[in-house]
Amino acid sequence: MHILVIGAAGMVGRKVVERLARDGGLAGRAVALVTLHDVVEAAPPAGAPFTVRALASDLSAPGEAARLVATRPDLIVHLAAIVSGEAEADFEKGYRINLDGTRFLFDAIRAVADGYRPRLVFTSSIAVFGAPYPEPIPDEFHLTPLTSYGTQKAIGELLLADYTRRGVFDGVGLRLPTICVRPGSPNKAASGFFSNIIREPLAGLEAVLPVPESVRHWHASPRSAVGFILHAATMDTGVIGPRRSLSMPGVSVTVAEQIAALAHVAGPGVVARIRREPDPAIERMVEGWPRAFEAKRARELGFTAEASFEEIIRAHVEDELGGRIAA
Repeated sequence: MHILVIGAAGMVGRKVVERLARDGGLAGRAVALVTLHDVVEAAPPAGAPFTVRALASDLSAPGEAARLVATRPDLIVHLAAIVSGEAEADFEKGYRINLDGTRFLFDAIRAVADGYRPRLVFTSSIAVFGAPYPEPIPDEFHLTPLTSYGTQKAIGELLLADYTRRGVFDGVGLRLPTICVRPGSPNKAASGFFSNIIREPLAGLEAVLPVPESVRHWHASPRSAVGFILHAATMDTGVIGPRRSLSMPGVSVTVAEQIAALAHVAGPGVVARIRREPDPAIERMVEGWPRAFEAKRARELGFTAEASFEEIIRAHVEDELGGRIAA
């Protein structure tokens, strides 16, 4: 089996490949080759029982997508994107990477002859929804993006469904919750503060909270994100139907509830490292973000996530901090 991971240098991509290396295969199937692709060369996982090939290029550049699928990977995991804040700040770059790169990939698969039809997992986002919306947002609610990033992902979902309908590939779209707690350094995502106010205090650092504690949002851990992707890669897609994109399970909490969970896990001294510093621009952006989902279809199809934000924090402590919290 050959797996192509596009966006492999990112946090989720790296964790997907590490999980494949740890498991030694995918759902009992042997993996012979994993190709890692990103704009920078992704590091191969330690001890991988399969061949790893790392390629660095711009997916939206002419010919790059065709080069990637020429070897006919059995599974393609498409994670490549620029994040919400950057896509909003740089209109042209957002559409080039998030839309053109996706369309070029889909067309490159279509151009391969001899009945080639891989499984393709496309990571979308809850940003395809924006206010006004019911709470929780039901599975059949129409797409209502209020940002360029959300619009680009919504277009990707429509393309995924149409190319699947036409037999180009077997596509599954995953509307990921905000992934929290993200390890590493802060990125340019407008939602980054949700992770920052947990990650930095746990590491002994100060964090800035730019929004009111009343802000409510939908979260899942990196551990759950990997589980979503691997389940989508191996599930029976015959039961999905024509609506190929699914809202993933998650936890709906306010910032105040996030902080209370942090206090319960790590104590008030860690919480004291959070500094309130309102940012009107970020406040305006989060006003229209979705806060809760039914995610009934996804759960019925076997997707699972944490049941509480405390579980999300404990997953971060176990996976990233070796079970240790900075005093």
